[in-house]
Amino acid sequence: MSGGDTADRIRRLLETEGEAVKRSTTTFNQGRYQRLAELEHHEQLRDRTRAIKESAIEHLPELLDQVTESVETNGGSVHLAADATDAHRVVHEIVDMYDAEVAVKSKSMTTEEIGLNDALEGAGVEVWETDLGEFIIQLADESPSHITAPAIHHSQEEIAALFAERFDLEEPLTDAAALTRFARSFLTERIKEADIGITGANFIAADSGTIVLVTSEGNARKCVALPPVHIAIAGIEKIIPSIADLDPFIQLLARSATGQDLSAYLSLFTPPVDTPVPTFEQPETPIEELSDERSFHLILLDNGRWDLRADTDLKETLYCIRCSACANSCANFQHVGGHAFGGETYSGGIATGWETGVHGIDSAAQFTDLCTGCTRCVPNCPVKIDIPWINTVVRDRLNRAPADGRFDAIYRGLRPTSEAEGISIQRRAIANVDRLLRWASLTAPVSTSLTETRPVRLLAEHFFGIDRRRTLPQVTGRRFSRWAADRESVQAPRRSVVIYPDIYTEYVRPERGKAAVTLLESLGIAVEVAPVVESGRAPLSQGMVKQARTRAAQTLDSLRPSLGADSDVVVIEPSELGMFRREYSRLLGDESSALAERSYELFEYLFDVCEAYDTSIETEANGHAIYHPHCQARTLGIETYTTSILEMAGLDVQTTTAECCGMAGSFGFKTQYYDLSMAIGESLAEEVEGAEEAVVLASGTSCLDQLTAVTDTEPIHPAVWLAKQR
Repeated sequence: MSGGDTADRIRRLLETEGEAVKRSTTTFNQGRYQRLAELEHHEQLRDRTRAIKESAIEHLPELLDQVTESVETNGGSVHLAADATDAHRVVHEIVDMYDAEVAVKSKSMTTEEIGLNDALEGAGVEVWETDLGEFIIQLADESPSHITAPAIHHSQEEIAALFAERFDLEEPLTDAAALTRFARSFLTERIKEADIGITGANFIAADSGTIVLVTSEGNARKCVALPPVHIAIAGIEKIIPSIADLDPFIQLLARSATGQDLSAYLSLFTPPVDTPVPTFEQPETPIEELSDERSFHLILLDNGRWDLRADTDLKETLYCIRCSACANSCANFQHVGGHAFGGETYSGGIATGWETGVHGIDSAAQFTDLCTGCTRCVPNCPVKIDIPWINTVVRDRLNRAPADGRFDAIYRGLRPTSEAEGISIQRRAIANVDRLLRWASLTAPVSTSLTETRPVRLLAEHFFGIDRRRTLPQVTGRRFSRWAADRESVQAPRRSVVIYPDIYTEYVRPERGKAAVTLLESLGIAVEVAPVVESGRAPLSQGMVKQARTRAAQTLDSLRPSLGADSDVVVIEPSELGMFRREYSRLLGDESSALAERSYELFEYLFDVCEAYDTSIETEANGHAIYHPHCQARTLGIETYTTSILEMAGLDVQTTTAECCGMAGSFGFKTQYYDLSMAIGESLAEEVEGAEEAVVLASGTSCLDQLTAVTDTEPIHPAVWLAKQR
């Protein structure tokens, strides 16, 4: 899919599905924030879920043997299916065994994954989805757009029109209650007719064979208890050791998914269940005369999961409990939904791992760039999966895959520079942005003037896929490190720090570096500026892990003398702190631990100094400010340090609630994502422009650029504003 095709698809989904998806996901999101804030020991629960899943996947062979023994002891049958074809074969055998003609299903992404409905219909079985959302999707002949809310992209009016088209209605169904009543009545009749009930499983307890279903509707219970035959189809990763391990998952699952304390229906079955099979043709039949002959079949699906288990970088995918928190917290997903941000089956950030594992890397290629690495999903995942890293790894593998036989992720008709590596010119340019900025700095201000001309913008769009509507970075010849080298140091300092000069502070926004030095020195801190070395963030954002690792090693080497001299490292760009504290452990291992422990964001460090020495940054400032924290600052939990320092300085600070500015580094520059980036930015613009006579502050380069693009304000970095007030 070319960049133009991607842009067209995103524009279409923004217009047709975006509003409905945004309305629902943001509601889920806000509910999650509220419910989890009220939950005691939230982080300890996350630690427990993570530990249980890690152990379960590690001991999966033993658990498979145990659950097989448990189910068979209970009177059920267990089938291990290698892939979708094998699962279809097993289901066909069961259908033939019981001469089944009608099957009813509860919601199951695993059955979506293997295309079970088509396989059953091909065998002559009438199949009905009994979950309301899945029922709507079935009628519309569409794929789900969300892991937990499959019809989230449809409005009430669209659903009413769909029902009117598909059914001979006596009168129009005009509201949600009427639509739901009709669906319940219709599906109840289908369940009564069913020979087989099919469910998935949220969890399977190995010690007892108990199936756990967490649903918002009662249909799953009916699919288990009413038909004489029950088939449960689940991935092998759904097995946990025992029911005793269920508690932390239940406490987190509904809260993480929809912002509920507990889902409407929590069902635990140890099948075959012992309730009699009802006879709807003879409703007055005494219960003692009803048949108690029930059959249960558990199909445990591999379909790439064993390979995922052996894949060091993608293994975490198997820890997923499919709550959709990663999708709901993602600004990109909120605006376009899973029909853009998804593959054959799965959608949202974690979909990259699932699609790569079960459908192949080509299936993930078309949407993996929609993960911008903002990390907003990381603290929201109840199992602490590093979803951005999974996306980066898959992007890296796509880059290194042969161009032939893989999804063509090359934009604007460009081709790889070699057959061995499928890295587009766009990716290469962004990964080496430090070199471009350095060259531009050498020729500034001429280079800056040229970037503002239409011909240069058209060329940038044609060759590099940088949208012509974006303002390119305004490079200055007055580099931060050169300014810093000419100043006098603090006498008798309280502490010594070294500032890591990210490339935008060095070449584009040196004023924030100067402000940082001014503020630190005002508190008696001796400041040095480290050599300018790109941290590896730029190539990592493009999935170029090898180059990122090389840059990271160079950056660490440049900072070793300072770490050895007991100096702390202060960074100005929050995403660089994210590199030092998170990504470097992936790229460099334990070698980077000292840097992670000794690195601080500027305001985090200023706050620490003020607390340690009972001092403050004195200004005569007052008034109101609206502050938009960088995504990385939020996920690192450091944004409050900035507001605290600003409040100490005399400002009344309002922090934005927008999930993201939409720029996300290079993402907003790319032609194929420009419209999505601006749509996200408009949400922030509405919030910022509603604050009259407020100074607008933002801590990230991308945030400042986007606020400039989408508002009539002149945003400023908090350090720059604060330094000007002294």
